[in-house]
Amino acid sequence: MSDYSFFGAVEKSFDKAAQFTTWDPGILEQIKQCNAVYRMHFPVKIGDKVEVIKAYRVQHSHHKLPCKGGIRFALSVNLDEVMALAALMTYKCAIVNVPFAGAKGGITIDPKKYTPYELEKITRRYTSELIKKNFIGPGIDVPAPDYGTGEREMAWIVDTYTSMRPGEIDGLGCVTGKPVTQGGVRGRREATGLGVFFGLREVLSMKDVMDKLGLPVGVEGKRVVVQGLGNVGYHTAKFFQEHGAKIVGLSEYEGAIYNMDGLDVDKVVEHRKTKGSLLNFPGSTNFAKNTDALEMECDILIPAALENVINGQNAPNVKAKIIGEAANGPLTPEADENFAKRGILVVPDMYLNAGGVTVSYFEWLKNLSHVRYGRMEKRFTENLNTHILGQIEDLTGKKVESKEKELILHGPEEVDLVRSGLEETMITATREIMEVWKKNPQIPDMRTAAYVVAINKVGTSYAELGIFP
Repeated sequence: MSDYSFFGAVEKSFDKAAQFTTWDPGILEQIKQCNAVYRMHFPVKIGDKVEVIKAYRVQHSHHKLPCKGGIRFALSVNLDEVMALAALMTYKCAIVNVPFAGAKGGITIDPKKYTPYELEKITRRYTSELIKKNFIGPGIDVPAPDYGTGEREMAWIVDTYTSMRPGEIDGLGCVTGKPVTQGGVRGRREATGLGVFFGLREVLSMKDVMDKLGLPVGVEGKRVVVQGLGNVGYHTAKFFQEHGAKIVGLSEYEGAIYNMDGLDVDKVVEHRKTKGSLLNFPGSTNFAKNTDALEMECDILIPAALENVINGQNAPNVKAKIIGEAANGPLTPEADENFAKRGILVVPDMYLNAGGVTVSYFEWLKNLSHVRYGRMEKRFTENLNTHILGQIEDLTGKKVESKEKELILHGPEEVDLVRSGLEETMITATREIMEVWKKNPQIPDMRTAAYVVAINKVGTSYAELGIFP
């Protein structure tokens, strides 16, 4: 496995899909390549020693600006990984109709080994390196949180940027995933998990697709296994549970548990907080090893942790009918081939986990417009609905129940609008991909269909820009 290249795997998927398009080979080559790769080393004083930190920022495409993509803090961060994730971001944004091009950043450190003050120094220095080379800005390149980073780091980035670019009116838009008090948007935290839920729910509502898999239509009663209980895995599991699915298995790095009657996600998380592990959760059974959860009997398997967890070796043992890729790149190309042969539906990462970037886009728009979503219309909608409902009650002589009344009168808050925008985005993207797949039965799987959609959109952008006379 050591010679596995994540970027190579992305290129392989791209090539597989490119043959189903009619673009000039030169355009395809341009879409495939990373346009700008910035590799840096900078010194930071840690304790009484100077440490040289290795970091990256890759801008995969410039067919639209700004570029967009998260920043990871992990020891595993390397150029190959950052390039692959940047490329996936380009395709992801294209599929969900978010007008950004793909980028990605990373710092090769273990964030657990540093104090918050040291992490702040590293983050701020990284930001100033990006500013120096014009690799960050609301119209240039807009980072976001990823593995090992969160709202705190984004707040440090925006503060560094705005202090080095004073008076830039749209400065808050230089990064997304910020705390709400620093220009963040409500609904960002659960966005990726909710997007995974909306995408899979749409697939589950398609009767022809479900018939092929031998499953009934709808979310209710589906047996779901989630691998990874971070932000994405937790919210995905929670939304499935709230809509009547059974979470039968949960897995984390310290171990995995199952209960065929269903696990209560919040209680498991609480148990893990107090005991430091998922294992021995009351009413559940421990697996011998954490990877066993991937192979258990279920309808939907959701890998929501790191890449390459399902490969040529363990793919033949997977029993799920549907695999929803909540993580980036959890399947290797060998696993893909195995599932395509066996008729297992893989709902691909490149669009399924696009909830984060979709809501990031809403946050960026909010920063550029300098007004909170819902501020202008909330009260107007409530007043109008109150009036309409009053008229109906007068005319019919009947009163509407208070719970229903509350729902009808409610004017949209920011989080309502953000979630509604996300729902619309995921439904449209799912339908577009399925449409392309249906039109061309030669396309082997949903991932290839998603790539075809992405290549066509990026290709059209390049063609319309007149870059290729």
